[in-house]
Amino acid sequence: MNVHHFKLYELAQLVQGESIGQSDFVLHGLASLEQAQPQQLSFVNGDKHLVEAQASSAGALIVTPAIQQQLTSHHNFIVVDNPYLAFAILTHVFEKKTHQRGIEKTAQIAASAVISDTAYIGHFVVIGENCEIGENTVILSQTTLGDDVKIGRDCVIDSHVSIVGAAKIADRVRIHASTVIGGEGFGFAPYQGKWHRIAQLGSVRIGNDVRIGSNCSIDRGALDDTIIEDGVIIDNLVQIAHNVHIGQNTAIAAKCGIAGSAVIGRNCVLAGAVGMVGHISIADNVTLTGMSMATKSISEAGTYSSGTGIFENSQWKKTVVRLRQLADVPLTRLVKQLDHMQAQIESLESILKSRK
Repeated sequence: MNVHHFKLYELAQLVQGESIGQSDFVLHGLASLEQAQPQQLSFVNGDKHLVEAQASSAGALIVTPAIQQQLTSHHNFIVVDNPYLAFAILTHVFEKKTHQRGIEKTAQIAASAVISDTAYIGHFVVIGENCEIGENTVILSQTTLGDDVKIGRDCVIDSHVSIVGAAKIADRVRIHASTVIGGEGFGFAPYQGKWHRIAQLGSVRIGNDVRIGSNCSIDRGALDDTIIEDGVIIDNLVQIAHNVHIGQNTAIAAKCGIAGSAVIGRNCVLAGAVGMVGHISIADNVTLTGMSMATKSISEAGTYSSGTGIFENSQWKKTVVRLRQLADVPLTRLVKQLDHMQAQIESLESILKSRK
């Protein structure tokens, strides 16, 4: 099969779906419903997109059986139970991949490093002593690997990445441009008005199938390792401090900041700009909504939020004034007022019942 040209039935087989229409119809790529051309494939993710699907120029559509019955203006389909998942799988088919192998002449590699014959080492990459690079791993230009770094098989390390502190990276990991793995953690001991640096003696361990975005920082541990378990996905611009432990399949969106020694469970979701203080634990299956601030441990699964939703500006100013006024009222006074109101309500209820 040509890498960029597939027949409808071939794509259907790749996603365990059924091809309907012209099984030999040739498709050249994926596109959105709005932008798709007659030789491209698109997907319909639910009834809410039916109008766009009817008007789309796509040559074929990925659909559920129910949606396929409603699209009378189209004739070529890949029918599956989950169109979005099928689309995700097929993006890998049309993705442009690096097929180069070997080591560029401009790379600088220590004699003690062990590099698979099937790996690719790009221009101006620097690899330190005792490093190990696994099969089919791609390391792109101007990336630096410090001494004793180990990277497994089928990984992709983008340009300008730094991996230091003897970090250990498992298989099928993707690390995007300008990220730093294993940098020194922010550890200092205060004494007599000065900050005294604590040497960071731990490392970083990253599991299988982890994705780390651009411009992230994952610090090595002070004593124990910073740990990112299998299947974790991390967006751009995320800071993970020393000794943090993140459980399997957790997702962390952009601009999150996780302080030292925090423990996050499995299958959690941290939405954009979530902050976490250090030395707290988050249970499995917890979602923190955008811009929440976690200041204490969470022991039960669920969705948690903090902060105040957006107001029109003048209303926000009034709310702030009221909050300040509320803060000036002693708590005991508020409790007494609530108790008094409750007593009055109960008295009124008693009178009304007596009159019936």
